[in-house]
Amino acid sequence: MLLLSYLILFVFSFAIVIIFVYGLAQLNLLINYLKSKKQIDHSEKFDFTNPSEIPFVTIQLPLFNEKYVVERLLRTIAKLEYPKEKLEIQVLDDSDDDSILITKQVVAELSQNGLNIKYLCRTNRTGFKAGALKEGLISAKGAFVAIFDADFVPQKDWLLQTIPYFKDQRIGVVQTRWGHLNRDYSVLTKIQAFALDAHFTLEQVGRSSQTHFINFNGTAGVWRKECILDAGNWESDTLTEDLDLSYRAQLKKWKFKYLEHIVTPAELPAIISAARSQQFRWNKGGAENLRKMFFRIITAKTMTTKNKIHGILHLMNSSLFLAIFVMALLSVPVLYIKSNYAALQTFFDAMLFFIITTIIFFFYYWIAFKNTQGNNFFKFTQSFLTFYVIALGFSFNNTIAVLEGLWGKKSEFIRTPKLNIEEQKDHWQKNTYISKKISKKVLAEGILSAYFLFGIYSSFTLNDYSLLLLHLMLFCGFGFVFLKSIADTK
Repeated sequence: MLLLSYLILFVFSFAIVIIFVYGLAQLNLLINYLKSKKQIDHSEKFDFTNPSEIPFVTIQLPLFNEKYVVERLLRTIAKLEYPKEKLEIQVLDDSDDDSILITKQVVAELSQNGLNIKYLCRTNRTGFKAGALKEGLISAKGAFVAIFDADFVPQKDWLLQTIPYFKDQRIGVVQTRWGHLNRDYSVLTKIQAFALDAHFTLEQVGRSSQTHFINFNGTAGVWRKECILDAGNWESDTLTEDLDLSYRAQLKKWKFKYLEHIVTPAELPAIISAARSQQFRWNKGGAENLRKMFFRIITAKTMTTKNKIHGILHLMNSSLFLAIFVMALLSVPVLYIKSNYAALQTFFDAMLFFIITTIIFFFYYWIAFKNTQGNNFFKFTQSFLTFYVIALGFSFNNTIAVLEGLWGKKSEFIRTPKLNIEEQKDHWQKNTYISKKISKKVLAEGILSAYFLFGIYSSFTLNDYSLLLLHLMLFCGFGFVFLKSIADTK
């Protein structure tokens, strides 16, 4: 029994140390971000008064069953300000439902109005999104390729603001910051926006300002076609083809330009099943890329040691959930071990590292919140606590994703259903893409909620309140995810 206690405490402490190391990495990105705010961007831009310098651009719109948002997307793209003779639009439609009729109708209308727009439909979904982008690239005429997912609504001058950065021949990608059309729709959309704002400010700027590897975010960005081909083109062996190609391109010494000041609005998943599937895809894809790129990064002669460390930590982002879930799961037996083996007190001191990490995260997200939402500390504190609790509730779902990615288990690319909340506020529940099934993971999260309720009970029976707050957050987090998942199926 003592040996098992040692093993549990060792794994528990190790998980906390992993979380702490991740916290230090985020602290470093925060410092990089703050330093970058003192720098002036001297990037050379095109002079658009000279027509001969304006390059031909292809816009790719990968679609799969997007009937609720496809018309909005197409009409938004049609309004982009750019010389029509230097622009083509590829509608890469892999749909297998009645959305095809809507898409074809709008494309035909826009084409008749003089827009160079082409409807391309594959006979199968080989390679999913990556396969569609790769096939479209074969006939793409543009030297630069802009990509937008179906729920994005770029501003009219988006191309005029982004394409000029390619004056620098070393730049292979220009990425813009995501905005949120439905940030305030619900608690779920608020905490997603809260997390994404930190990624699109502190993380992306923190990495790019120090020439660390960053990633194209799959949409709302532009690729130099030459860069895509030089890096080996799109590959579909991971669920995050954007992260994969980003690293292969940067290993080829292509530069990425991140534009924090250009915001491209999009819709956040408003139901928990959609958020769950998106989180699963992102985290599994991150783990798959860690598995795929780890040795390429370690052995790369074109990267500095610091860039390698940041690159590996970047690819390990999703693996953080594995450490969090292991720590959470073991925290209940740790209470009982602590009660019976006072001599093992040293192991319990590891919780100090978790507290320090939480403080780091608090300031990290505060800076991101302040720079995007304003200087409202009370509102931020509410948002942070809500985000932190619900993130813990997602840890089981994301841990399964990470384990599948690390083990190499393949799965289909599951699209995130778009609801078009702005136009369908009163009847989005009728959306035909919403799954009404209750998965085994949801039931497991209900059991985990009860498990951490037992942890709360144990604190009182053992008269040890050192982990009470943690167990309370875990109970609330898993309880929220479980009950919201059940409610969204009705």
